[in-house]
Amino acid sequence: MHHAIFRILYPIFDKSFIFDSYSCRNNKGVHKAINRLNQFSQKASKNNTKTCWVLKCDVKKFFDSIDQEILINLIKNKIKDEDAIWLISKIIKSFSILPGKGIPLGNITSQLFANIYLNELDQFIKHKLKIRYYIRYCDDFAILTDSKNYLENIIFKIGDFLQNNLKLILHPSKIEIRKFNQGIDFLGYVSFACYKILRTKTKNRMLKKAKENYKIEMLSSYLGILKHCNSFKLKIILLKNYFSILKIF
Repeated sequence: MHHAIFRILYPIFDKSFIFDSYSCRNNKGVHKAINRLNQFSQKASKNNTKTCWVLKCDVKKFFDSIDQEILINLIKNKIKDEDAIWLISKIIKSFSILPGKGIPLGNITSQLFANIYLNELDQFIKHKLKIRYYIRYCDDFAILTDSKNYLENIIFKIGDFLQNNLKLILHPSKIEIRKFNQGIDFLGYVSFACYKILRTKTKNRMLKKAKENYKIEMLSSYLGILKHCNSFKLKIILLKNYFSILKIF
C-alpha cells in the first residue's frame, strides 16, 4: 500500500521540488549531491580566486519532530480527493513519538513526506532569501558563498523560519561555517577543491567491520563506496586483508 501511494503522489509533488534537493528522488542521490557541492564551490569562489565559505546544518530529530497536521495540510494543497486524504492521514497518524509529532523512518512514504515538508524550507531559502548555492539531502543542507558574514547573518533567519512555520529547530551542535579548502564533511565524504576522501568515522567503521566479518559481498559494497572518492591506499588495505584471510597471500 505504501508503494502504491508513493507511486501516485511522487510525480505530483516532485515537479514542485527544487533542483538541488537530492534525497529519495529519481536521478538524484548522495553522489550527485556531493558533485554539485563541488560545482558550487567553484562558482562561489570564482574558480578559486576567492575564499568559498560553507554553512552546514541539519535539523534536530527531524523525523521525530515533524508536525503531522502541518504535513497533512501541505499535502492537501495539492491533493483534493477526500478519500485519498483520509488514507494518507491514517498512515501519518499511525505513528507518533509525541502526540501529533513524528513519522516512521523506514517507510517509503515517509521519505516523500519528508521532502514535502522540507520543500517549504527549500522554497524559503531559494525564493525569499534568494540563495543561489544551496543543497539539501533529507535534513542535511549546505549553503555556499564568498562571505562568512552573510552566512552568520542568515542562520537566525533560517532557524526562525523552521521554528515558526514547520515547528522544527536546527541542531545547535551541528551548525558549522568553514572554508571549503579546509574540507567539508557532507554526506559521508570530505570534499576539498580538487578531491574528496571518505569520512574518518566511516573509514574506521569500515575497517573494523571488515576484520570482524569479511565476506565478498561486504568487500564489493565497500569498493563501490570507495570508487566515488580518492581512496587508493584504503582499497589496498581492504584487498590485502581479504586475501590474507583467504590465505592467498
